[in-house]
Amino acid sequence: MTQPEFNFADALREVAQARNINEMQLIEAFEQSLAQAYTRNVEPDKRIEVHLDPGSGELEVLVVREVVEKAEDEHMQISLADALELDPGVEIGMEMEFPVDREKFSRIALQAAKQTLTQKMRETERNVVFNEYKDREGQVLTAQVVRSDNKGNWFVELGAGEAILPPREQIPGEKLTPGTRVKIYLKEVRKTPKGPTILASRADERLLDYLLKQEIPEVANGIVEVKAISREAGQRSKVAVFSHNANVDPIGACIGHRGNRIQAVTGELGRERVDVILWDANTRDFIRNALSPAKVGLIEVHLDRRESTVTVTPDQLSLAIGKGGQNVRLAAKLTGFKIDLRETAAISDLDAAMQQALQDEQDGISSGNAQSAFDALFKDSKSVATASPEDIGE
Repeated sequence: MTQPEFNFADALREVAQARNINEMQLIEAFEQSLAQAYTRNVEPDKRIEVHLDPGSGELEVLVVREVVEKAEDEHMQISLADALELDPGVEIGMEMEFPVDREKFSRIALQAAKQTLTQKMRETERNVVFNEYKDREGQVLTAQVVRSDNKGNWFVELGAGEAILPPREQIPGEKLTPGTRVKIYLKEVRKTPKGPTILASRADERLLDYLLKQEIPEVANGIVEVKAISREAGQRSKVAVFSHNANVDPIGACIGHRGNRIQAVTGELGRERVDVILWDANTRDFIRNALSPAKVGLIEVHLDRRESTVTVTPDQLSLAIGKGGQNVRLAAKLTGFKIDLRETAAISDLDAAMQQALQDEQDGISSGNAQSAFDALFKDSKSVATASPEDIGE
């Protein structure tokens, strides 16, 4: 066909550049859409192919028919005798192409092609967005807040795509406003019939982990390791840290001078409280640290059941539990152990304390000997100084 008045190739190239779409993919989509539109609106019983030359812009619409011995369907086939009159070199099984006059491209067909092309362009754009952000799952990005809906969802602009922050992934109490820039954790990218859905989060623990690396050089370079994080977004978090350098205090490194480092982290999270505790390979010590600021007593651990029983004096019980059970809940999540707090009576009297210690002793000493040993401690100083083991055992 001769050069068309309208150059489809140039038009598609401009669209591809403007929308960051692969040019050849867009041309292929146009060819398919025009073939479908022409078949549906002009010659529904025929096999149609469309070819657009990217260089010249030449557009061809072709009717394709198979060469057979005797044609039973003249729309899809051509007899060998008729085919040989057109091309002496054809054989049975080959296909012949017959160009369609441009005048037969009705306005209806072109309009249908335009609609189909628009759909293909949307699909291509969606694929571009999906492919770009699918590879960035698990990253923290800076996004601009754009709008919200009546379901409480916020939407943020990432650049080529838009991500959704559902209520469960928001920081409770945080007020977002259109135009502001926030850091988000890219949690999931999935395909849906309406296009890719990008799920973002500001409540995920991994956002806190990222911020710690950003604000604390010792964490970024691996000297201080973040071993575990438990978080209740917008309220309180616990971070367990460990130093690989004996000369570096992991808690001090995270807090910084006058708290400047940890304040930079909490400032990005709406002033969420972040407790930094020392990680310990010893499970009992780790649980003890995790329950801070409460001071707890004996800790009994059942490794096989991932459970622990912690004794707490009455004056420390409410602190160990925390407001609404938050402290013990975060400690359990941080350590991976169920924590059962058991209140125990406070022992403040020295005599009672020593009596309790002797009573708990299970080393084979009889109760009579234990009592004698206890009484011997309170003899006058001269007697104690001169007492022999035999005297005490009497």
